[in-house]
Amino acid sequence: MQKWIFFVLFILAGVLGLGVLFQDISERQEAQEAEAAASKLPQLKIVASNWQFDNANYTVKSGETTKVSLSLKEGVHAVEIKGLDIHLDKENPSKEVKFDKPGTYEIECVLPCGEGHATMKTKLVVQ
Repeated sequence: MQKWIFFVLFILAGVLGLGVLFQDISERQEAQEAEAAASKLPQLKIVASNWQFDNANYTVKSGETTKVSLSLKEGVHAVEIKGLDIHLDKENPSKEVKFDKPGTYEIECVLPCGEGHATMKTKLVVQ
């Protein structure tokens, strides 16, 4: 009798394990599909290192939804794009933004990062 109980418990545990496995696989597939859809968006990657950005000016097209992301090469930084309500930091490194208003906007580091912090600025041109 005990053998049958253990056999049934073993089968139930196996079925439960397979259910969890397939659920995890489907969740990963959904995440990959969402990532693939997001990767079709134009990208604006801002790379910050100690007291400078990788470009003097960044350019995006007006009217397009763009994925804006912050990459930290050296140090800890947080950036704000003045006039567009965009704030990126270590916890929130990317954001999808529709740039509706053409113009030139200032990007600056808003997290005190050392002696060169005051000059850590660049421009974003929305054409």
